[in-house]
Amino acid sequence: MADTEDRDWQRLDKWLWCARFMKARSDCAKLIAEHGPRLNGQPTEKPHAKLRVGDVLTLPLRGDVLVIEVLSLASRRGPAPEARQLYREVEAT
Repeated sequence: MADTEDRDWQRLDKWLWCARFMKARSDCAKLIAEHGPRLNGQPTEKPHAKLRVGDVLTLPLRGDVLVIEVLSLASRRGPAPEARQLYREVEAT
């Protein structure tokens, strides 16, 4: 069966880039590999980790920790207001 990326799931590095957390997709991959964000509470160092709608990401960014819920997968890297529609911030527990 062929991969169904961009329908059921999306690569974590690609989604972070489309959501405009970093300027370059390679920077997103580096963030994942070096800082091991948490995907649904589980650490991951894999840029190719499968991200789905409803997943919760805990990201170490610029000396802070951001917890977000994925609201939508990205069809493209659009302008910032469009990218902001892909997620919502949640309170860290």
